[in-house]
Amino acid sequence: MSTAVAPVSSPYSPSNASHPGFLAIALTAVAFVLLFAESMGSLARTWWNSPEAGHGLLLAPLAMWLAWRAGVRKDAEPNIALGIVFLVLAIALRYVGALAAEAFAMRVSMFVAIGGLIVFAWGFRQLLAWWLPVILLGLSIPLPEIVLSGLALPLQFKASQLGAALLESRGIPVRLDGNVIRLPGHDLFVTEACSGLRSLTALLSLGVLLGGVMLRHPASRVALVLVAIPVAVLVNGVRVFVTGFLALFVDPKLAEGASHIMEGWLLFLVSFAILLGVTWLVGKVEKRYVKEVAHA
Repeated sequence: MSTAVAPVSSPYSPSNASHPGFLAIALTAVAFVLLFAESMGSLARTWWNSPEAGHGLLLAPLAMWLAWRAGVRKDAEPNIALGIVFLVLAIALRYVGALAAEAFAMRVSMFVAIGGLIVFAWGFRQLLAWWLPVILLGLSIPLPEIVLSGLALPLQFKASQLGAALLESRGIPVRLDGNVIRLPGHDLFVTEACSGLRSLTALLSLGVLLGGVMLRHPASRVALVLVAIPVAVLVNGVRVFVTGFLALFVDPKLAEGASHIMEGWLLFLVSFAILLGVTWLVGKVEKRYVKEVAHA
């Protein structure tokens, strides 16, 4: 006597492409692409071409991987009403940004729409559960040029002041004129590209990532991100000092070109090592605190 076993088809197999869930996902994906194709293309080009925004090429895929790794909460429940509110807000922001030709608003609207889809499908708690990918995605959005310029100028002055102070501490005669460090026989210009804004943005993103992955307490995570700011500013001041020192005593050509870029990368690695060390120390303090509480 033989027993026939009926084949079991997966709800995601091609034979079930007409399944309502599959159809809803397909229509949503098509609508999202049609609505935000311009924003996605503009954002990808900015990530690729702008040094200040290049970190987005790493942050966006990393955020998606972290969300996939965390998965969906077992108690996740869709919140259709709140999700629709998010989506309506995103669409309104998208068209306001288009009318004003404001790329930042259009890009933000795309991420608001993503948040709305998450809330619509799994609820607001799921959005909170994915807080780390959400923040990383937010950090991948390039700030408007007017904001970047406003941040770069004070950072230029601060880097110039720190570099000049370190050069003076070595007995080198220095005169500081704004963002120009006047050395004997050589003037060192601290340009916008040398303001440290790129390294500051990258270190803030790394601080968020390291805090989210290696630390447990929210206060520790916030403290780590705050520590990243003075670390970036201080190391950039050291970079200006090293550049001036090499230009004065070795070769003025070392203040520009490939040597200058390599110097920046090496000092960024130093910044990352410092931030990683601070994360490790804070993690040790957290573990000791947990043990003390457990034995109390």
